[in-house]
Amino acid sequence: MTQLDERPPATPLISGPSGPLAVVPPALEDIDPEETREWLESLDELIDRYGPERARFIVTRLMERAHHRHVHLPLRRTTDYVNTIAPNEEAAFPGDEAMERRIRRIVRWNAAAMVTRANARWPGIGGHLSTYASAASLYEVGFNHFFRGRDKGSGDQVYFQGHATPGIYARAFLEGFFDEARLDHFRTEVQGPGLSSYPHPRLMPDFWEFPTVSMGLGPLNAIYQARFNRYLRDRDIKDTDASRVWCFVGDGEMDEPESLAGLAIAARENLDNLIFVINCNLQRLDGPVRGNGKVIQELEALFFGAGWNVIKVIWGREWDDLLARDRDGVLLEKMNRTVDGEFQKYATETGAYVRERFFGPDPRLQQLVAHLSDDEIRHLRRGGHDYRKLYSAYRKAVEWEHSPTVILAKTVKGWVLGPVFEARNATHQIKKMSELEVKTFRDRLELPIPDSELKDGHVPYFHPGEKSEEVAYLRERRQALGGYIPRRSTKARKVEMPAAAAFADLFGGTGDKGQASTTAAFVRLLRNLLRDKSVGKRVVPVIPDEGRTFGMDALFHEFKIYAWTGQLYEPVDAKMLISYREGKDGQILEEGITEAGSMASFTAAGTSYATHGEPMIPFFTFYSMFGFQRVGDLIWAFGDVRGRGFLLGGTAGRTTLHGEGLQHDDGHSLLVASSVPNCHAYDPAFAYEVAVIVRDGMRRMLIDKQDVFYYLALYNENYPMPAMPAGVEEGIVRGLYPLHAAEGVNQDALRVQLLGSGPMVRAALEAQSLLADHHGVAADVWSATSYQQLRAEALRVERWNRLHPTKTPRVPLVTEQLATSKGPIIAVSDWIKSVPDQIARWAPRRWWTLGTDGFGRSDTREALRRHFEVDSGHVVVAALHALAVEGAVEPAAVAAAIKRYGIDPDAVDPRDA
Repeated sequence: MTQLDERPPATPLISGPSGPLAVVPPALEDIDPEETREWLESLDELIDRYGPERARFIVTRLMERAHHRHVHLPLRRTTDYVNTIAPNEEAAFPGDEAMERRIRRIVRWNAAAMVTRANARWPGIGGHLSTYASAASLYEVGFNHFFRGRDKGSGDQVYFQGHATPGIYARAFLEGFFDEARLDHFRTEVQGPGLSSYPHPRLMPDFWEFPTVSMGLGPLNAIYQARFNRYLRDRDIKDTDASRVWCFVGDGEMDEPESLAGLAIAARENLDNLIFVINCNLQRLDGPVRGNGKVIQELEALFFGAGWNVIKVIWGREWDDLLARDRDGVLLEKMNRTVDGEFQKYATETGAYVRERFFGPDPRLQQLVAHLSDDEIRHLRRGGHDYRKLYSAYRKAVEWEHSPTVILAKTVKGWVLGPVFEARNATHQIKKMSELEVKTFRDRLELPIPDSELKDGHVPYFHPGEKSEEVAYLRERRQALGGYIPRRSTKARKVEMPAAAAFADLFGGTGDKGQASTTAAFVRLLRNLLRDKSVGKRVVPVIPDEGRTFGMDALFHEFKIYAWTGQLYEPVDAKMLISYREGKDGQILEEGITEAGSMASFTAAGTSYATHGEPMIPFFTFYSMFGFQRVGDLIWAFGDVRGRGFLLGGTAGRTTLHGEGLQHDDGHSLLVASSVPNCHAYDPAFAYEVAVIVRDGMRRMLIDKQDVFYYLALYNENYPMPAMPAGVEEGIVRGLYPLHAAEGVNQDALRVQLLGSGPMVRAALEAQSLLADHHGVAADVWSATSYQQLRAEALRVERWNRLHPTKTPRVPLVTEQLATSKGPIIAVSDWIKSVPDQIARWAPRRWWTLGTDGFGRSDTREALRRHFEVDSGHVVVAALHALAVEGAVEPAAVAAAIKRYGIDPDAVDPRDA
């Protein structure tokens, strides 16, 4: 038996899954110290004889027995404020630490030089110096020893912290991927190839893989990427066992709800292929993250409670001896009780100040550091700057099984940059360095750059040479790890289009007596695609717990819901023909009530062509406005990441989704969708339009390899679905086609043009009959499937005409199509008026709009459409009013129509109701 350590811990401890757990409140009195000593000796003997696994088992059983005997243990989910890995448990460092330090210093210099040069040339252009300065070691340990490229397999996916991009560019410069000219275009991308401010695949498609800004997007997407890797493996599409997902994030960024939203699913699904590295420099943009608390302890409790393996890297190796000699636990107690605001202050002060304020109040602490000079105290590093400590943490993380891991690494923001930067509240906003600061920085890094090259604000880049030891070492390490990171490739498996029959099934309509909704039509199409031999296994239905609402429950039994464990229970509907089936090979991602998580799965699937070389076709069907309204930032990022797939608003429309009310009835998502440049937004009215649009999208994504995605507004209103007329397919895709010409009126009758979209095409058709039967007006009805596509085409034409003044002007499609018609144009939709008004200025004649501006409310469809003034009666009145304004009919005819259709002319404007 080993000699008992006489030093009492600051808080009595037992071992937990990721380290010791504080379980005994210090306030409890030890009424029998001798018995306590015997218990502790027994535990030490158990560990020494049988090892920590046996000790963990015994202690766990003791805790269970205590629980059964009603001994309540007030567990705190935090450990002492020290490293999780003890010095004697650290892994041996396999690299050349001196060489890697030289490489790290060169990267540090060039990152700072790039930002400084950019802001000297273009003041205010921005960029960040201090984030990468604090995180350099975190990244370099990964680059040299852990991040695996795709040359030798599926590789790792690394989500880089957005504000640290200068360091990633600087490393790529050393690798030879960028030259000095490219670095000098940091944040200047218009004239020639530049470097984007943050990770943006849209702007640098051969380099960045994953956008991580705005903050919070990286953690959520990383979690669902790790899960999707398992999905691909379990469905025998791609072997991803060797892939790990790394997510680098700042401690301040963890306040974003998206940063925390997926923690539980990561643990629940045993994602041991996922590693978070949180750079705990204790500072956010304006000041301390938790000045009055301890953010590392807070995050430890949060992640541990969510089921993660937690590794803390708080202190560098210089602290090891001090902690080993801390026999009475006074240093440990001081570390536990010191708040982050004080630690930040210590990082800005001298060794003498730290000696007095941190070690000074207690004579035992003073004695502990009596042998150290003030300078040595000043250089007691934090763990996130100690290469060996980080290597051990990373090694333990990659070897850990059955749960994800988070590494909490304590650093100093602005580390090595100098006293103006290090741990200062304003450091995030400092964009360049003075000549003196540059020289001080050079000296700290011990780089051979003469003073003559640092005059007049000039900050040169430093490269040791293509044949230098540093470059050779760097390249050797990356070759050993399978290639460079980050790098983005779009080399993917070739996938053919589905069989034509999958789409043609929707072309015939429902017949004379049948009815269907466009949501139901889409589900039918989705089933056909899932069954298709060419693309079936690549279709990924994503549902945020609304499958039954959309009529998708019929798919559960046939295609199964993905569950990494398989189905461990017999569902209550097991004896029914359509039962709730889960399986490890399940195809449907039923995500539960989380649109953000569903969007992250959609992103992982929609970028699989680039991430894994395996094209997948995700269909994310969400409820009402809980798409663009709820997760608009993630959708914008999907455009950035060049994702491909289909978003379906399954119960769209401000009046069509009746009964649900203000927070559900969607009348504006089409307008928001129109703001995303590579999103094609459609509002189909009929089943055949849905089929034609989805077919066009799949052709663009699978065959033409276009980085686009589609949004379709789908509705839950049942009505007869007509067969597809001949020759309309091009018009459906381009956004407008003539649906039904006026009938039963004289050739010389007054004429109007009615444009409808979605279910409001039926209001236009009803108005057409009313205008002919009661008012002698001929109305031609058009189906406007996409005002966004019409506007986009018109803007391109307008731009071409402006820039080619000597050429024959081109004519926008909407102008060309409507020019051959007659009469005023009335557009009606279940969306706010701004949606149809996107193309108003290209209409060849007077344009009038009916829409659903205002807050939604609960009622029947008929009542809602009367309230929002978009029913057939209001369409008729709008048409007659448009003719009256042109002098074609008397105002009295409009007044008569208002009375005929029971319209209250003094009703409150829906916008104000």
